[in-house]
Amino acid sequence: MGVLEAIILGIIQGLTEFLPVSSSGHLELAKVILGDTSVPEESLTFTVVLHFATALSTIVIFRKEIVAILKGLFQFKWNNEFKFSLKIIVSMLPAVVIGLLFEEELEAFFGGKILLVGCMLLFTALLLLLADKAKNTKKEVSFSSAVLIGISQAIAMVPGISRSGATISTSVLLGVDRTRAAKFSFLMVVPLIFGKIGKDLLGGDLSFQSLEMIPITAGFIAAFLSGLFACKWMISLVKKSKLSYFSMYCAIVGSSAIGYALLN
Repeated sequence: MGVLEAIILGIIQGLTEFLPVSSSGHLELAKVILGDTSVPEESLTFTVVLHFATALSTIVIFRKEIVAILKGLFQFKWNNEFKFSLKIIVSMLPAVVIGLLFEEELEAFFGGKILLVGCMLLFTALLLLLADKAKNTKKEVSFSSAVLIGISQAIAMVPGISRSGATISTSVLLGVDRTRAAKFSFLMVVPLIFGKIGKDLLGGDLSFQSLEMIPITAGFIAAFLSGLFACKWMISLVKKSKLSYFSMYCAIVGSSAIGYALLN
């Protein structure tokens, strides 16, 4: 993988991790377009590095909220911070369970399955359209909402279903305030990303030896910087009810992917 390809993939990851257009789906499409010839282990390692970069950008943007969550978690006082910390944990459970029980089945969805990605992007488009039409409220995330949002996050492990799109749409459809929905969506994924990285490192699934450090560093920086931009932008867009634009985009890309898959 060259430096330019790494930067392109990094920018795609950084933007699409926060924008509701499916980062995993776009990475799969980009790898096909760019003719990625990496062996599966190398491709997985590079993808994990990019996810790590966007997780760091989330931490930078929400550093105050994360500090409050950690304080609430370790103070063991039934205050708003502690309850919010528990809601984050509750929202993680469905993805953790699905990820552990069906890891091999989930990995089978990746690897250039363009038809699947296209169909799931159309599903994402529908979700975003429904959420954009929902009325805005001032409700906070409840424990029951956290469970349902967590289930939507687990479903979004399939490439082509936007994680942020699914979780934010679910939150908005449940009546959660749009700004709170966006922040909760971005915060709930950080522990999962670090948990996944830790699991892969301990399990020996990541291979850094065969990767060149200049391309992987370039991709990391590109993903981190574009992630900072996209995270701030997305919060503003959700607040202004602009999800329909992303719905149209997902519909166009999804339809194009389906057409490409059927013609090749």
